[in-house]
Amino acid sequence: MPDIFMFEKPIGMRDTLPDLFRLKESVRSRMAKETKLYGYRFLDTPSLEFYETVGQVSAIKDQQLFKLLDKEGHSLVLRPDMTSPIARVASSHLLKEGNPLRMAYSANVFRAQEKEGGRLAEFEQFGVEMIGDKTLSADAEVLALLTSVLQAAGLPHYHITVGHIAFVQEMLLHYGGNEEQAGMMRRFLFEKNYVGYREYVMELDLPENSRQILKKLPELKGNAEVLDQALEMMEHGVGTAALYELKALASMLKKAGINGHLSYDLSLVSHMDYYTGILFEVLGSHIGFPLGNGGRYNELYRNFGHDAPATGFGLRLDRIIEAIGEIDAEEQPLCIIYHEAQQSAAMKKAAALRAEGHAVVTQNIAGIVELDTFTNNFKNIVYMIDSDGWEAGS
Repeated sequence: MPDIFMFEKPIGMRDTLPDLFRLKESVRSRMAKETKLYGYRFLDTPSLEFYETVGQVSAIKDQQLFKLLDKEGHSLVLRPDMTSPIARVASSHLLKEGNPLRMAYSANVFRAQEKEGGRLAEFEQFGVEMIGDKTLSADAEVLALLTSVLQAAGLPHYHITVGHIAFVQEMLLHYGGNEEQAGMMRRFLFEKNYVGYREYVMELDLPENSRQILKKLPELKGNAEVLDQALEMMEHGVGTAALYELKALASMLKKAGINGHLSYDLSLVSHMDYYTGILFEVLGSHIGFPLGNGGRYNELYRNFGHDAPATGFGLRLDRIIEAIGEIDAEEQPLCIIYHEAQQSAAMKKAAALRAEGHAVVTQNIAGIVELDTFTNNFKNIVYMIDSDGWEAGS
């Protein structure tokens, strides 16, 4: 391999150095502990899946899939998300009785990037799937768990925005004229390019009333009162079923005390095309991208032979870490530096300290190149004099 590639990595790939690894491990552990308190069980799936099953049903665009062939010529993909692999597992092993399943995961997913631009091609996703429950109570539970997980992670500031994809779809199709024009408006809304959205709406050959209603769509944001405002705007029952569902959800969340970090955005759309109802995204302070998203998807399981409604969320662990900022430093291990003749005694002493829960590094002094720079890595150092004596260092 040419020297130019010796220290390089493929586009979008990252090394996780020890300090960052520790932070991720700590945050992941707290999030997992909170998730288990809600009765969710963790599972894992293979990194490689068949393209014809998981790859084709995934909501991730085909050009973002990492594809390869096995020796039999089957098309494989590195899993681009966890929702579709879990749908495969649940459909083949877990949905026999049809009762609700509560699944959780923490796993790396892979999405090809044409240009890096700060976008990772491999990242860890933490999330849950509530499978087989069509009730609004399931959506409320997932949002309650989401707030608990974010708080357990240690996020000082976060915000959850809730919308309903059926409301947006009905609005854009009814007032926008046709699917092509509705698709363009969805793209502007997804990119949060509201200036471009309004300019596009004004250029369409539509009745003036339709243009005015479409222009107001990005303004339908705020607390639960915005749902009543939207109901007053709608004509001919357009989007009203979705609005009443959101009102019922808002009532559930308010009664449960889950409304301090939450608002409603009736123009919210997603890059995931399998959402069928309520959807939401998580924002953090000083982070340019959402920390995660989720929502109701009731049709995905039909690809695996089951009519199972589902809802869930996925969080980007790397963005969670960035939003948290500084975390308390890890307690440094004790370092025992010994001469070779005292190796056995040093190992026994280290084993006794580890049994008490202390982290201990044992280091033969002959293996140290520069003593000062090595010992700078430790707060507490013990130099072994002989098998019976110790001398503490700083």
